Amino acid sequence: MQLNRRFGNVQLPKIELINIKEKHRKKLMKGHFSDRLLAMIKEALDNKEQVILFQNRRGFSPVVECTTCGVAPQCPNCDVSLTYHKYRGELKCHYCNYQRAMPNSCAACGSSTLDTKGFGTEQIELELKELFPAHVIGRMDLDTTRGKHGYQKIIGAFEAREIDVLVGTQMLSKGLDFDNVSLVGILNADTMLNFPDFRAHERSYDMMVQVSGRAGRSKKQGNVAIQTFNPYHQILQQVSTTNYAEMYKEQLEERWQYHYPPYYRLIKITLKHKDYNKVENGINWLAKALQNVFKENMLGPTAPVVSRVRNQYIKNITIKIPPKQNLAETKQQMQRIKDTFQSVKDFRPIRFITDVDSQ
Repeated sequence: MQLNRRFGNVQLPKIELINIKEKHRKKLMKGHFSDRLLAMIKEALDNKEQVILFQNRRGFSPVVECTTCGVAPQCPNCDVSLTYHKYRGELKCHYCNYQRAMPNSCAACGSSTLDTKGFGTEQIELELKELFPAHVIGRMDLDTTRGKHGYQKIIGAFEAREIDVLVGTQMLSKGLDFDNVSLVGILNADTMLNFPDFRAHERSYDMMVQVSGRAGRSKKQGNVAIQTFNPYHQILQQVSTTNYAEMYKEQLEERWQYHYPPYYRLIKITLKHKDYNKVENGINWLAKALQNVFKENMLGPTAPVVSRVRNQYIKNITIKIPPKQNLAETKQQMQRIKDTFQSVKDFRPIRFITDVDSQ
């Protein structure tokens, strides 16, 4: 079944790609906003309309870095740098919720030259308050909706038009219907597109089209502004013309070429344990056993982008199953290898997780 038009035949929004590489070069950026996006926000607010701005990262800044020695504060439990939350003056891990106060100086060299890199919803909210002091700016992300009814309060205030501009993460992209929103801005489309996952382009397309769908849901046609360093990216071009058929066809061709679902099945095996050597020995044993059976269709072992979470080290192996391979037989072979693996005393405490097609 296909849905080719909006309910009530409302027009689809007009989507505009803004080249921020060019804007930076011409010095037409104010913080994280291009002159074009600011003009569009101003026009919407002057017309007493509301604006939604999408930035799929919470916090003030994803990385705090010492400009003297280049060291960034890390989470003690996970292999990630801590995210700076200005409102509470703290550094936070978005994987295990570890938090600590923002330091005054670098723990590595003692220098007080700590700088922030990148930007999240909190930083956008603060910039907007400076740029549009006469208007009410709201923020909707995991931090502002944690409390009881937090989500409903923000949605209610926005529906009652008590908030003029709402900044948020993906939680504001789906299923919300505000008849007074005339503009949706996506602040940096590239972070989604450059995610290391074979589904990144498909997910980016979905996300951007979903967010765009919040604009102009009543009679008047809405506007969508997408800021990007690469406006000629195929996915962004497809989003700007809402060309689902072309995106679908291209993504399928790529999946076939590189042996990914839906043509090949993917099995991801993950080992987790707090002892690094245990995981390392376990994954190497497993890799040898699986390679004997699956040959060139076994990939790995590899460590994921975040290779330690909550003090557990993580290693992965991926197996690709060609279209004509017998699935029942494959399952039996996998089970045999898993049983042998878990009968080894040293490997028994290791968590063994199997995931099919859900990379």
